[in-house]
This record gives sequence, C-alpha cells and structure tokens, in this order.
Amino acid sequence: MLVCSTIAEMRDFVRDQKVGGRQVGFVPTMGYLHQGHMALVERARRECGAVVASIFVNPLQFGPSEDLAVYPRDFERDRALLERYGADALFYPAVEEMYPRGFCTQVEVGGPAGCLCGKSRPGHFRGVATVVAKLFNIVQPDRAYFGQKDAQQVLVIKRMVEDLNLPLEVVTVATVRESDGLAMSSRNVYLSREQRAMAPSLYRSLKAAARAASGGERDPRRLEGMVRENIAALPGAGIDYVEIRSLPDLGETDRLTAPSLLALAVRFGKTRLIDNIILGE
Repeated sequence: MLVCSTIAEMRDFVRDQKVGGRQVGFVPTMGYLHQGHMALVERARRECGAVVASIFVNPLQFGPSEDLAVYPRDFERDRALLERYGADALFYPAVEEMYPRGFCTQVEVGGPAGCLCGKSRPGHFRGVATVVAKLFNIVQPDRAYFGQKDAQQVLVIKRMVEDLNLPLEVVTVATVRESDGLAMSSRNVYLSREQRAMAPSLYRSLKAAARAASGGERDPRRLEGMVRENIAALPGAGIDYVEIRSLPDLGETDRLTAPSLLALAVRFGKTRLIDNIILGE
C-alpha cells in the first residue's frame, strides 16, 4: 500500500489509476480505525478497481471545547489495518498540507446541516463540508463511502455533492455494531467501564421506539419521549438531543407518514456518542 503525505503524490497515484481505466473508491477517515471503517474499505474493494483511504484529523470540525487535542491516534495500527483489508493507497497529510498559510475559504452548507449536531456543534458541518470537498477534489473518486452511524453527515455531504455538481456517488454503508449493539466509534475508547456497560442502552432505546412505530405509533413526540425516558434512567447520561426528522432533508415532522430518521446524541462524562435508526423502512 502506497502512503502519500502530499497532495501531489496523491494526485499522481489517482492519475495512474484513471489512465489504467480503474474506478477509484474513497474512504475518508479521521483514523483510530475499527471494523466500521473496514466495512467501508471492503465495500469499496468489491465495487472499485482501486481503493484510497485518508486519515486526517480535521481541526475545522472541532469546537474550541471539543476533543481535538486528545482525539485518539495510532497511525501504524491504522496503516496495517488498511493494508490488510486491501486499500491500495493511504492519503495522510499534515494540517499544513491541507490548510496552508493564508487558507480562508470554507464551504457553508444549509438544509440538513442546521439541526441535530449542526445545532449543538456550531460550525461543525462547515468544517466537515470544507475538508470533504477538498478531499474529493484531491482524490477525484468515482465513489466515496460513509457509515450510516453518521447519518446527518452523510446527508450533508450528499447535499453538497448534488448542489456543487461533484462527479461522484456517495455510498452509505450500514452501521457496524459491537456484539451488544453499541455503534462502533473511535470515541468509545474514552468510556469508563461503567459507561461502556450503559452505552448499549442507546441502541436498545432506538429499537424500542422503532418497534412502537412498527406497531402503529405515529406521533414523533411520543416516540422521542420513550427514548428520552429510557436514557434518563442511566446514571450520568446527559441527553444532547433525541429527535425524529424527515428524510432526506431532516425537516421537522408532526406525524410519521414516510421513512424518518430517529437520531440521538448522548454524553457519558466528556464522551459524546451518536446513533440513529430509520423508522418506517
């Protein structure tokens, strides 16, 4: 597997793939990889002739009080995992390579970026859209792969791709979970033993609401209340949001009449976990 630290090296690799007639699949990550990331690589490997992954902890998407400085990093472990799962190239740029002196252009996304994590983390999706647009421009993928766990992020990126006429397909891959249902996340490493034992209740609460919706409950506020009540019973759990939103625009909805996203963000101490489930599929 080729490791590229500069934009020029990455573009040279991609140019060679395109000349050879190979479609490029792209998996952008912030590193500290787990099986959820590997599911994206495996899907890209099945569908594309060449697979590129990136590792870049993007400072633009972290707020001033968030965990940028301590975000988990293990490059050698990540590199070995990507190579084992069949990635052909890894783009691993420094911050100065992505944001050189004088950098001042950012991508502002409306629509689905304005609620949920976009409301509780101001500027987050501006940072996400900016770095993803840059990565798409550098890698020039035919397909880019993202996990359903970050459902709002996927919808924001799809909106950006459509609005800016970017020539690629955004592919969503199902959330990969631990055996007890907890969505795999690089931030799970922050959880204490007690917090880790409680964390699977997030998904269990989502599934209980989904069963109620399947059984005929159509009031989003009642379903949200069920989830909130379950999580409020967990010692030390702080609810950021529990909301049902329409798809794909993430608009407000007063009654379930079509597939909708039930999403949550919950803090255990300083660790913020997100998860979601689609109702009415």
